[in-house]
Amino acid sequence: MQNFYAVEIVQINWMKKYPLSIFFMFCAWMICAIVSSSPVQAQDKKDYPDKPIKMVVPYVAGGAADITARLLAQSLSQSLNQTVIVDNKPGANGNIGAEFVAKSAPDGHTLLLTASGPLVVNPVLYKKAPFDPVRDFSPISLVISYQYAVVVPVLSPIKNLAELIAEAKRNPKAISYGSTGIGGGGHLAGELLALMAKVDMVHIPYKGAAPALADLLGGQLSFTFEPLVTATPLIKAGKLRAFAVSSSKRSKALSNLPALAELGFDGYDISQFQGLLAPAGTDSGIITKLNLEVLKALKMPNVIKRLVEDGGNEIVGSSPQEFTHQIQADLKLYGKLINDAKIQSD
Repeated sequence: MQNFYAVEIVQINWMKKYPLSIFFMFCAWMICAIVSSSPVQAQDKKDYPDKPIKMVVPYVAGGAADITARLLAQSLSQSLNQTVIVDNKPGANGNIGAEFVAKSAPDGHTLLLTASGPLVVNPVLYKKAPFDPVRDFSPISLVISYQYAVVVPVLSPIKNLAELIAEAKRNPKAISYGSTGIGGGGHLAGELLALMAKVDMVHIPYKGAAPALADLLGGQLSFTFEPLVTATPLIKAGKLRAFAVSSSKRSKALSNLPALAELGFDGYDISQFQGLLAPAGTDSGIITKLNLEVLKALKMPNVIKRLVEDGGNEIVGSSPQEFTHQIQADLKLYGKLINDAKIQSD
């Protein structure tokens, strides 16, 4: 009994001597317990993804971004050992699909594969954009950059760019071109050409690339600025005639085509990107994992063949930080063009 009480007295004296030590030890234990069970920590588990991933494309099926998304989805499904589903959510010039992802749970299971427009054009084109491209997304990686080709149906009587411009000067209402919508890449490319050539042309917006291309092939449009990934196979198949590419230098895939800058439009350069993003707040460990898997996918032979050799794109791949800087720079670039061309949303 005496030993028992002696031990108890020693313990009480120690507690009186070191009360703050006990308090801080207790706090540290509680913090560790809370952090280890928090949702953010749970997201970073090695078993991510633990359910199918939805890759949202804010355009109709069959367009340039859809092609890229399906290639990436196939590669990521294999590398992540989880199903990756491409979900087309077109409308409002890409805003509907982009907004859907911006407001989705930041758990890495809903991603956005988009072209430049919704991120760097719509926020300055629309007075009340439904999302902020910098605040509401966590960039994962740039995927490709791409140019447009100025194309006409193969049966068109217009044989070159000079004839197209001349016809637009003679009869502005006779020359029409289509795009994926107001503020879309093809629209901006057409507006810049009209500004520099000092002509008026009729712009016809569509709800996606596929219906615009169908009308072009059917002869309902005079020309379009068509992304190389969809234009190149049709040019090689003899269904479209191409005049130039929308940049300051030639495309490696179509090196016989001059750049618009070579044809008297010095300084003309409309190149856009496609990239993969997650909702803002997605765990950094998930972003890093997805970034690494995307970079691996972009080195796969079948991806390179479809996007570069057949599509005329340039594979970029980037860090999330580089993607963020690209968005910020393009917001300024296209903001100026939209202002100069007096482009307004409906």
